[in-house]
Amino acid sequence: MPTDVIMPQLGESIFEGTITKWLKKAGDSVEKDEPLFEISTDKVDAEIPSPVAGVLSEIKVAEGATVEINTVVAVIGGAVAGQVAAEATPPASVPAPAAPPARPAIAARPAVPAAALSPGERIRSSPLVRRMAKDNNLDLHAIAGTGLEGRITKEDVMRYLSEHGPSAAAARQQEFATPQAPQAQPLVVPMTKMRAIIAQRMVESMAISPHVHSVYKVDMTRIARLREREKAGFEQRHGVKLTYMPFIAAAVVETLSKFPIVNASLENGSIRYHRKINLGIAVALEWGLIVPVVKQAEERSFLGLARAIADLAERARAKKLMPDEVLGSTFTLTNSGVFGDEFGTPIINQPESAILAIGGLKKEAIVLTDAEGNDTIAIRSMQHFCLGFDHRIIDGADAGKFMGELKKTLEGWDKEMG
Repeated sequence: MPTDVIMPQLGESIFEGTITKWLKKAGDSVEKDEPLFEISTDKVDAEIPSPVAGVLSEIKVAEGATVEINTVVAVIGGAVAGQVAAEATPPASVPAPAAPPARPAIAARPAVPAAALSPGERIRSSPLVRRMAKDNNLDLHAIAGTGLEGRITKEDVMRYLSEHGPSAAAARQQEFATPQAPQAQPLVVPMTKMRAIIAQRMVESMAISPHVHSVYKVDMTRIARLREREKAGFEQRHGVKLTYMPFIAAAVVETLSKFPIVNASLENGSIRYHRKINLGIAVALEWGLIVPVVKQAEERSFLGLARAIADLAERARAKKLMPDEVLGSTFTLTNSGVFGDEFGTPIINQPESAILAIGGLKKEAIVLTDAEGNDTIAIRSMQHFCLGFDHRIIDGADAGKFMGELKKTLEGWDKEMG
């Protein structure tokens, strides 16, 4: 019996989703819980598994389309691919009708100018694809479609643009009509849903909060040496890699407990001091940025923080997060140093009041002064930390005290790692 596949509701506040990619095509067999398609909502991107095993008999909603929750997006038949083929084979006693000559798949056909296509051949494409073609001065007749029934997908357009340039089709049409080569048009690509949401939230945050930034340089030599010494054994014992992030997260949680104003929020003219420390960890994805949350971080051990951070990052990249796992943060960490930055000046993740950017870890020659006032030069592992804070409720003095305590905790690290 056919089974409808619906657009799921991945959270109470989610009412629609955009299908960004079908992972199966019509006619493919699927297993129960096998990833079927990818969606993007205003909270999270996720892979949606198949509710049953069978054959994907029909796709009702194309890639790029946004529909409300509970909309039927596909239909799965009860038979598996082998059974469908067997049922379709005529009995041996009845001669099978001669099959018509197979028409070459559109995906295998080379892209050709519009003049070479059959006059009555219809172009299959979505509104998104047609808008991309219009913005880039493209003739869709020149693009080979690889989607369902030869449909031209966004990926087909992007591939064509990368190979031929935005105005290639127009250039061929005008090759003999004008002596001058046409000017190349700028590449125009619609924002993904995630990118549009990021853009909106960044603009809103800058409009809401008067941002101030405070940068401190921290000597991470003690932690760097400890990590180098313990990382192999730590991973062997606990099954999780020992990165710098749990050291920083543990120090931040301890410091936030001493300066609760940095973990607070401004709500309707009042300051809300959060009882829990819900630590947002920004994760860079190939298609954007997401901030999963380590809930009640103050109750977790060093090992608990390390496991939670690694798990959330891994599932964020695999599109396995649930919407509730990216909600409710009270303070955020963002690691711009992983890309080589000295430090960044981050934008506050609303409705929080502060965010800490972690810079790159580098060895430097540093002047050290001992208790007797003698100076020496030593090679130390140094790292910049930048606190971005909302100046409406956090004064510069509060930010300075917070950063000073954080620096002291990291430089004098003496905590258990179990």
